[in-house]
Amino acid sequence: MSIFTKKTKKTAETEPKKVKVAVARKSGDKDAVSMSELASVLVRPHVTEKAALLAEKNTYVFEVAPHSNKITIAKAVSALYGVKPIRVNIINLPRTRALIRGKMGVKAGVRKALVTLGKGDKIELI
Repeated sequence: MSIFTKKTKKTAETEPKKVKVAVARKSGDKDAVSMSELASVLVRPHVTEKAALLAEKNTYVFEVAPHSNKITIAKAVSALYGVKPIRVNIINLPRTRALIRGKMGVKAGVRKALVTLGKGDKIELI
């Protein structure tokens, strides 16, 4: 240990809160996922006309983090909204070149998740 490193003591305040999420795994302790991790998976709901039409069919669209996968998205939706997703589909939209005010620019790419819920389940986004 060098003279410049400082040992810090972990307390209950510095550790993120753990939540048990029901997932079929072999060991029980790996099911605990922190709320901050779940909140960082879902960036924002994707609100467009097409997303509103899909919401009538119990399919909701979210912009998600680039590192997320279907399992973490399903955990995040079930923990944050209290509903159980039946199916999760992911769409990667690449960044595209665009002419903006006479100059070439780039529109950012996005990763979207289409989350399908069962009958009777609803998410209030607004």
